[in-house]
Amino acid sequence: MEPTFVGGAELSGRLYAEGVRPLLSRQMPAVVHSACLIGGGSEVLGFDTARSTDHDWGPRLQLFLTPADLVASGERVRELLAAGLPGEIAGYPTNLVPVGERGTRHMVAGDGGPVQHGVEVTSLDAWLGEHLGFDPRAGVSTHHWLSTPTQRLAEVTGGAVHHDGLGQVHEVRRALAWYPDDISRYIVACQWQRVGQEEAFVGRCGEVGDELGSAVVAARLVRDLMRLCLLIHRRYPPYSKWLGSAFARLPVAAELIGPMVAALAATDWRERERHLVIVYEAVAGLHDDLGLDPRVRFFHDRPFRVLGAERYTQALIAAIDDPAIRALPLTGAIDQYADNTDLLTDRRVVMPPQFGQQR
Repeated sequence: MEPTFVGGAELSGRLYAEGVRPLLSRQMPAVVHSACLIGGGSEVLGFDTARSTDHDWGPRLQLFLTPADLVASGERVRELLAAGLPGEIAGYPTNLVPVGERGTRHMVAGDGGPVQHGVEVTSLDAWLGEHLGFDPRAGVSTHHWLSTPTQRLAEVTGGAVHHDGLGQVHEVRRALAWYPDDISRYIVACQWQRVGQEEAFVGRCGEVGDELGSAVVAARLVRDLMRLCLLIHRRYPPYSKWLGSAFARLPVAAELIGPMVAALAATDWRERERHLVIVYEAVAGLHDDLGLDPRVRFFHDRPFRVLGAERYTQALIAAIDDPAIRALPLTGAIDQYADNTDLLTDRRVVMPPQFGQQR
């Protein structure tokens, strides 16, 4: 029988409380450690379901040691866990067996011998170098902020910290909790810029009989507006699989999901535009502090209704105090101008000077 589904973050906490912590307390009490569930995986963002359990999911966590302890005791810790962890946690096997060339891990009931556990024993220094390409404990520069995909920032600030004996995991998460004010204004301004550059095209494509092109533009706009709402609410937008799930958690989602879906389902550009207008005005209303009129208007002398999103871009840029950030081109952060998975998931591409360097 399949066990009753337990969310991966809770399962990770139980793995630590019922397995990892007791073993370390009894066998290696002098090893100071932090234990958490961060990084990749739907469970880190709280979007996992029973479907997630079929691969790369199970009782797992990161166990961070000091660099010195990792060298001196890391292998012993791994062996201790392999020999001493319980065979299952909450009905789920702790034995995670790599399958196939890519090493996808699957939960397989153990045979009573050492388990291939899901505890990643490493140092925080090494993990940050691999996952981020820089160490937030040494400061986060404008380059760091703008070259780090929001998915990566969500992965470090999401999940759960079970124990922070090193006293540094919380420090890292606080440092990355959200962009500094000026950078936040800049990124939101650039997101409005994306909307402003295409909002008139829904009607223009439709006017020449290109309903497919109009629908594609509308879909791009809906995606950009969803990401915009997350940014305004100070939430890091996740990658495409979980974008809708993250958006649905926002307070404004109940008002916007209906017209967004209707805009995507429309087969006529005028109907498509009518639903987008509702979304434009609602999202613009989230910026009432800027004192701008959130009502749509016609695009110059053409019969296409638009928000005139560039007004919001300009107002946000004008509110930036740091002249260096105010002078940046309106291209934004990396995932506002790049949409290639291989690029966004390889930190060596955009962080070569810092990649792999330790604190």
